Amino acid sequence: MALDELKSAIPDFAKDLKLNLGSVIGNSDLPQQQLWGTVLACAIASRSPKVLRELEPEAKANLSAAAYTAAKSAAAIMAMNNVFYRTRHLLSDPEYGTLRAGLRMNVIGNPGVEKVDFELWSLAVSAINGCGQCLDSHEQVLRKAGVDRETIQEAVKIASVIQAVGVTLDAEAVLAE
Repeated sequence: MALDELKSAIPDFAKDLKLNLGSVIGNSDLPQQQLWGTVLACAIASRSPKVLRELEPEAKANLSAAAYTAAKSAAAIMAMNNVFYRTRHLLSDPEYGTLRAGLRMNVIGNPGVEKVDFELWSLAVSAINGCGQCLDSHEQVLRKAGVDRETIQEAVKIASVIQAVGVTLDAEAVLAE
């Protein structure tokens, strides 16, 4: 199992990450598609080659072809949207918020999977990328669709642990050179 290999690569000083990785993935209450779509989208968003290499095969095995593609699409579109909307929010000139975005985002309207799943994956990626405006937007859509706070927090926990594992393993790889 790739998850076990990834956990074994985590150094002792980051034991909490090892335990949390096993817990947020192995003990998640999320349905399989939501869980593994979140894992895949967050592994991509983490930008860690090691994390993506280890988690992608298991995600692919646990997702339909449509869900696999949609999770990758969520990571891709949020890579763009998180930069764009975070920047508009951070600029002190409020006029930027009134300008038309002019960016294609068709996948959000037709992701090929349940809208709730795609929104959850988009929220998790937005947590990694630190876009408050996107987090608020996706959280509101999820809450209006009846998704409870515990489910949303579960996705954020997965995002935070995957990101931390990626940062730690990538730093250790650099230090080992």
